[in-house]
Amino acid sequence: MSEPSQIALPLSARAPAGAQRIVVGDANAAVIEALQAPERWPFHVAVLTGPPRAGKSLLGRWAQGLHGDMLEVIDDAETLDETALFHRWNAVQQGGTREGGSLLMIANADDEHGGWRIALPDLASRIGGSLQLEVGAPDDLMAGELILAHAEQRGLALADGAVDYLVPRTTRSFAAIEVLVAAIDRISLERQAPATMSVWRAALEALHGPEQQRLL
Repeated sequence: MSEPSQIALPLSARAPAGAQRIVVGDANAAVIEALQAPERWPFHVAVLTGPPRAGKSLLGRWAQGLHGDMLEVIDDAETLDETALFHRWNAVQQGGTREGGSLLMIANADDEHGGWRIALPDLASRIGGSLQLEVGAPDDLMAGELILAHAEQRGLALADGAVDYLVPRTTRSFAAIEVLVAAIDRISLERQAPATMSVWRAALEALHGPEQQRLL
């Protein structure tokens, strides 16, 4: 796949220092493609899961902006009443795509955390028959773009070479990358110094200890 790109969200006002962005890479490209065509979803329902901080809610808001009233988005579905979700799934079937639109359920669950565990058998069968979308782990290219995107959102200017230095030394997860950039920002502010290599090293050591200085 080509290098990751970024999608500006309709709800850019939520960003503290600039427009929120979704970095597009191998981990979420298939999800983004599917979200653009809800009329193709089996039973007009899709279920989006993935690791924490992977941008699932942002993707839901982006899809809502694309389709308006024709798409209902239910976030944090794993925390809601399963009977209510079951009735909502059935209601979509009664309305169809032309009148009732489609339904996107977002659950903060992934294989590492046991997936979305559904106790109600009727809901589990309905969810199983819906389109399954999952955000994967970022690769190196995407990790680099995520570092830049989080820095941009914070208004943090990273010195040249940040991506080349940080990517081999950080854990390949959305949450870890976000935490790393937050640490760099905090240390840069505390020292009242630009975010150069000394700050990057301090952030890595604060999060993982001196051993993190070696390439993972």
